[in-house]
Amino acid sequence: MHELAITQSVVDSVCERAGGRPVRTVRVRVGALTAVVPDSMRFCFGLVTEGTAAEGARLEIDQPPGAGRCRTCAVEFTLTDLILLCPCGSADVEITSGQELQIVSMEVG
Repeated sequence: MHELAITQSVVDSVCERAGGRPVRTVRVRVGALTAVVPDSMRFCFGLVTEGTAAEGARLEIDQPPGAGRCRTCAVEFTLTDLILLCPCGSADVEITSGQELQIVSMEVG
């Protein structure tokens, strides 16, 4: 479960930035193409925040959909998985969204 390691890194970064102040909310953006399961991340968040400045904090996850652009026909389309195939049949696709994994903000105090 790679969500545990990812969530641990998020909590470590947030706690470091909080400077000892209690963390109330953590907002992350986890693109639909990252293979990170939001429910697993929420579960791990509860585990890894125990005993930290983020204990009891709320985790908010924004999950933008995947999007791609075909280099052959220039059409932009939604990607629901990592099968990169344009509706025109071309596999020459550039991913333009959905691979984000970012801490967007946190609320402390």
